Amino acid sequence: MNGFIYNVPTKIHFGENAVSHLGDELKNYGKKVLLCYGGGSIKKSGLYDTVKEQIENAGLEMFELSGIEPNPRVDSVREGAKICKEQNIDVLLAVGGGSTLDCTKWIAAAAKVEHDAWDFFSDWADVTDALPVLTVLTLSATGSEMNCGGVISNPETNDKIGRLAKPLLPKVSFLDPTLTYSVSKYQTACGSADILSHILEVYFAREQDLYMLDCVMEGLLKTVIKYTPVALQKPDDYEARANLMWASSWAINTFVTGGKQHEWSCHPLEHELSAFYDITHGLGLAILTPRFLRYCLSDKNVGKYVQFGVNVFDIDKNLPPMEIAQKAIEMLENFLFNTLGLSSTLTEIGINDEHFALMAKKACEGATLQGFVDLTAEDIEKIYRMCL
Repeated sequence: MNGFIYNVPTKIHFGENAVSHLGDELKNYGKKVLLCYGGGSIKKSGLYDTVKEQIENAGLEMFELSGIEPNPRVDSVREGAKICKEQNIDVLLAVGGGSTLDCTKWIAAAAKVEHDAWDFFSDWADVTDALPVLTVLTLSATGSEMNCGGVISNPETNDKIGRLAKPLLPKVSFLDPTLTYSVSKYQTACGSADILSHILEVYFAREQDLYMLDCVMEGLLKTVIKYTPVALQKPDDYEARANLMWASSWAINTFVTGGKQHEWSCHPLEHELSAFYDITHGLGLAILTPRFLRYCLSDKNVGKYVQFGVNVFDIDKNLPPMEIAQKAIEMLENFLFNTLGLSSTLTEIGINDEHFALMAKKACEGATLQGFVDLTAEDIEKIYRMCL
C-alpha cells in the first residue's frame, strides 16, 4: 500500500440547533459576510431568517448572492467574486446543498485573483489563496462541507469540471440533520446515490490498501442502504437523517481514500451527462454505476465484487464467485431503482445517443481513464449505451 497524509481541519458543529453557534464562528473571520444560497428554499423553511439573525446579532454586515444553480455555473462564481471585490468581503457563508457549497468555494478563490474564474478549470490556474468559507448544510449528498473540492459547469462549452484545492477547505461547517427534513423524496434518493458512488469509486480499486478502510467503507455503504428507505418513508426521522448526513461527510473527506491514487471512473462519465443535459448529478450516477460495474467485471477482479456482495449485501459466500458478483450488481440496481425509485435508464429521462461519442472522448480527455479498469473512449461509449 501507499503512504498518505490526512489533514482535514474543518471544525464541525453537528446536531440540532448547530446553527446557534454560527455568529460566534463568523466573528473569527471578519466583519463583512457574503451569504450564498440557491433558489430560495431557505427562505421558505425559515433558515434564512435564523442565519440572518445570527449574523446581525454578531454585529456583522451581510451581503447576498442568491440563485446558485443545481449544477453551479461559472457565471455565478464570477458574480460572487465581483461582490467580494467591490464590498471587501471578509468571509463567505454557503447555506444549502453541495451545489451552493461548491460554488461558494470557487467564489472564495476567484475573489483573490484578477484572472477569469474559468481559468481555474480551462488552464488549471494555481489556487494559492481563498477567502474563508463557512457552510450550513441542507442536503446530504456531496460531502462538500468537509473537503476541498468543487465542481463547476460552463454551459457555453458543455464542460463540467471538478477540482481540489487546499485553500478551499471550509473552516467551519454546521450539520443539523433537522434541516434536511424538508428535502424531497427525489432529492433524498439522489443524494444517497451520490454518497454511495463516492464510496464505491474508492472501494473498487486495483490498489490494495488498509483492510480497516475497506471495513469502514462497507459500514458506510450499509448505513446508506439501511437509513435511506427510512428517511424516504419518514422524512423527520432524526436517526435516519443524522446517519445519512454524517455518512455523506465521511464518504468523501479523503479518510477512506487512504493511500489509493487511482482515478475515479463514474464521476467523469456523469459530469458529461449533466454538462450536456443538466440532469441531477446523483441520478446520473445511479444510472451509470451498475452498468460500469457490470462492464468492468472479469475473472481478474471478481474477488472485489465478492467482497462487496458478501460484506454489504450478505450474499452467501459459498456461491460461485461470478454468481455472487452478478447478484451484488443486481441488488445494487434493485436498491437504486426500486427502493429509491430512481429512473433506471437514460431513455426514461429523455437522453439518447446523439452526443455519446463526444461525451466519451471528453470524459477520458481523449486518452485513457485509468481507474478500477482502464477505459478508452470506446469503452465509455459502450457504458453509456448500456444505460439506454
